[in-house]
Amino acid sequence: MSAVLAVSEFRALWFAEAQSVAGDQLAKVALMIMVYSRTGSAWWAAAVYALTFLPALAGGLGLSQLADRFPRKPLMVTCSLIQAALVGLMAIPNVPIEILCVLVVGVQLVQSPALAAQQAVTREVFTDDALYLRSQDLRGITTNTLMLVGLAGGGLLVVGIGTSLALAADALTFLIAALVVQRWVHNRPVAGKKEDGWFHATRWVFSQRKMRVLLALTWLVGLVVVPEGLAAPLAHEMGASPAAVGWLLAADPLGFVIGAFVLSHYVGPQHRIRIVGVLATLSVGMLVGFLLHPNLAFALTLLALAGATGAYSITVGAAFNTWAPNGLRGGAFGIARTGMRVAQGLGVALGGAVAELTGSAMNTVGLAGVVGLLIAVPATIAWRSVQRGLRSELGYPTTVTQRSAETTN
Repeated sequence: MSAVLAVSEFRALWFAEAQSVAGDQLAKVALMIMVYSRTGSAWWAAAVYALTFLPALAGGLGLSQLADRFPRKPLMVTCSLIQAALVGLMAIPNVPIEILCVLVVGVQLVQSPALAAQQAVTREVFTDDALYLRSQDLRGITTNTLMLVGLAGGGLLVVGIGTSLALAADALTFLIAALVVQRWVHNRPVAGKKEDGWFHATRWVFSQRKMRVLLALTWLVGLVVVPEGLAAPLAHEMGASPAAVGWLLAADPLGFVIGAFVLSHYVGPQHRIRIVGVLATLSVGMLVGFLLHPNLAFALTLLALAGATGAYSITVGAAFNTWAPNGLRGGAFGIARTGMRVAQGLGVALGGAVAELTGSAMNTVGLAGVVGLLIAVPATIAWRSVQRGLRSELGYPTTVTQRSAETTN
């Protein structure tokens, strides 16, 4: 990874994102603790937590396109400053719950164009496709490691320093991100064209077969997250202690970190693009093992393997971002991210409903795996067809995206 971090612009983008993600983990825990302690309502605590996800639906489709219509560096800096101000207001003691909800929504709405701009600039920073793929490996490993750290100690840290101070720390991370991006990221002209319609990126993505297949492979994550929403009933059903809930939640991101490391260091970019369909099928296929009603150790193994093979999503994301023309890249990223959020929300919600109806969390997870296979197998076949088409047009790409990118430029 040292070659990736040697690129000063990416190093700045990576650091800004990493410390901001760490702050966000603290903020999410702090918000749940703050709201529950003030209201005594589990519903309010869950509702505020849900608000950290839901605004991505509107922001991802609409506001992400700002990354194609304005210079991306100033957009990132402005968004970070706005987020710092909004989170800073949350840190004020005794803010009314209703205002707190509005602030949470605001932070997440602003995050959509910021992430779109960040992803688009990262693709511009690297001219070498293999190096760009490694940069995405590092991002995936960093984000999931921070999730693990948040699961392990976020609650204890928030209790130790207090909710207001935890939120203030999150606000500080946004200020640091703005300063780092302003100092080390280069200015670039607006990427999009004035004549492009507001949803031109959406129309372009869905007009391209290869992009539709990549979206299908990306959105499979909506089924892989079903065990997360059922962690507590899963632990109860297998007769494990309450502490097992945390282990069940941590197994997937831990597996993801390991899988991303292995792919990055031991599988070449050209081969990675070939096997994404197989890995996607294995990722959802692991969930079918829950139909056997595994014990805790076996269940953790299945979830870790699902996470490890799920690291294919990094390769898919890298190909998607590169194949999207630079002028549409922000809007295209918004489509992929919005769909993923919708898939995650629906997956968790439907998983809970099915578990309630069937009375078995394990059977529900196993059923999610079966449904996943019904989607992943056709998507894998379609992906191989896409590869054959690209091979006949250009010769097989020498890296994950190099030759294929020429079709959109």
